[in-house]
Amino acid sequence: MSLRVSQSQNYKNITSTTTVTTNPGGCYGIFVASASNTPTLKVTDGATTVVNTFAPAGATFYQIPASFSTNLTVTVGGTVDCTVFWS
Repeated sequence: MSLRVSQSQNYKNITSTTTVTTNPGGCYGIFVASASNTPTLKVTDGATTVVNTFAPAGATFYQIPASFSTNLTVTVGGTVDCTVFWS
């Protein structure tokens, strides 16, 4: 008997600063489809920085294996179209 393994996660596509979820959980990562006009992303758990501000590149997946206890918020600067994955 084989055990089925799945990496399925919740997801939300965003283009501006968004509180992705207000529940505790785990962040899997962010896929950036496109980024321009001095793009930046920052990931926070409430007032706590999980990943400080960085300049993302389009067509890139950023794995972020971090848990959060308050909420998962992604701050977007410039023009960014990305999908956040969490559980």
